[in-house]
Amino acid sequence: MTDTQITGGQALIEALMANGADLAFGVPGESYLAALDALYDAEKQLKFITCRHEASAANMAEAYGKMTGRPGICFVTRGPGATHATIGLHTAFQDSTPMIMLIGQVAADQVEREAFQEVDYRRFLSEVTKWTAEINDASRVAEYVGRAFRVATSGRPGPVALALPEDMLRALTDRQACLPYRPAKAHPGAEDMAELKRLMDGAKRPLLMLGGSGWDAASVKQVEAFAEKNNLPVTVSFRCQDRFDNNHPNYIGDMGIGANPALVKRMQDADVLLVLGPRLGEMTTGGYERLSVPVPKQTLIHIHQGAEELGRVYHPTLGINATPTTIAPMLADMVFENSATWADSTKADRAAFEAWTTPNDNPGAVKLASLYEYMRDALPEDAILCNGAGNYAAWLHRFYRYRTFPGQLAPTSGAMGYGVPAAIAAKIIAPERTVIACAGDGCFMMSSMELATAVRYQANVIFLVFNNGMLGTIRMHQERNYPYRISGTELTNPDFVKFAESFGAFATRVEKTEDFAPALKAAQAAGKPALIEIMVDPEAIGPTATLTGLRNK
Repeated sequence: MTDTQITGGQALIEALMANGADLAFGVPGESYLAALDALYDAEKQLKFITCRHEASAANMAEAYGKMTGRPGICFVTRGPGATHATIGLHTAFQDSTPMIMLIGQVAADQVEREAFQEVDYRRFLSEVTKWTAEINDASRVAEYVGRAFRVATSGRPGPVALALPEDMLRALTDRQACLPYRPAKAHPGAEDMAELKRLMDGAKRPLLMLGGSGWDAASVKQVEAFAEKNNLPVTVSFRCQDRFDNNHPNYIGDMGIGANPALVKRMQDADVLLVLGPRLGEMTTGGYERLSVPVPKQTLIHIHQGAEELGRVYHPTLGINATPTTIAPMLADMVFENSATWADSTKADRAAFEAWTTPNDNPGAVKLASLYEYMRDALPEDAILCNGAGNYAAWLHRFYRYRTFPGQLAPTSGAMGYGVPAAIAAKIIAPERTVIACAGDGCFMMSSMELATAVRYQANVIFLVFNNGMLGTIRMHQERNYPYRISGTELTNPDFVKFAESFGAFATRVEKTEDFAPALKAAQAAGKPALIEIMVDPEAIGPTATLTGLRNK
């Protein structure tokens, strides 16, 4: 380097910081050594979190995007590193989360020779990114990085991947100008809002559904005021329960997997369905069966930040291309003609929600619904709860109540192994907040090595590991479709308490319901990462199902 020139690696780090990047997650690799060297000089402005697996690094970056609305940054090496990390791209794509993955790549003189760990990422990642490119000229680094931030955050947000040939990162280039990105957000027009009001003025049994990405705390509050002013019942899409205060009298439950049958019927009986944010995907629509395809029986007003999503599956009566943050202020003061007549129906819907979320029993000495009922009161309102995939999450989604945005980090992609790294990222981003990671024994073991990351960075997450010795979701489907023919779903686990303690974390075990409250208090007071192993009877396969019951059917 000279006084006027820098390396491509340094240009990369300068461009990231110019666009507001302050945190990056990754696993170091020799393919991007020049970028790591540049990070050395920038560690006060752009902190690098060393993870123990690329899938975890990608999930942490995705969680950062969910938490902040800004692109999460992930560094991975070429070949195995990138393929490990692809799960995070898939989750970011399906969850509409802004994210940028930076991938080391072979040098230009080795391309198309199947060099060591060589992959053409433009072909390989095309299905799980909004845009994938390779920077072959160091003088264009700022151009590519600026475009990556804009693509990741504009329209329907999502992931971008940039491949970084190692010779490009070492090459010298002049310093490059870079204007910080501003997302291009769609705004509703006056005609859109007038037609929305006309359709809602004529409604007799409307329902408001919230979800998707692109929210902030202010827009959540504005929509809460809008719903309250109009006596609107509010549901949320799959794993988007923090888009509305669950203790609010207008909240009536989540339209996810295992949704309240009364709530599903309420949606089907609505005459106007006002959908703000979600794509109306498979999980929310129960395999596209809860609403008729392609034309719902309900008058559908669909508001989405990606124009390509409007009418993709369901043809709306009114499609509005807008983000939650641009339309929420316009809804906050809107009052509909018949809104006074909706109050009694909304009270009845809320009563059905209260009944559905009253803790029920399950086989075994640990009553899982009661644990979440306790956490409703014991955790701060702004607690963040994270989970991956598995039947254990059914109790979380049904019996816990989210009260603050952002307060839920969960993959609508259904990815196992997500909750642990997501929780670590959340605690690093917001160390003052209580962060809980919920995981089944199968889900936890897919990212359990990140206990080392939590301890290293003093990310004092409380990890709840629900141990039933099996892959519960797949076992449920087996017993439902092939009773007694157990294949591949039984697990052999470590002693989770000793396992966590070996990393330097606090750990304890819960074997009956009354053990949980003191265990949680001890974890909160530990002053370091803490793990609570919760022993679950295998018969307790779901909030309303048992293994024996499934077999008998």
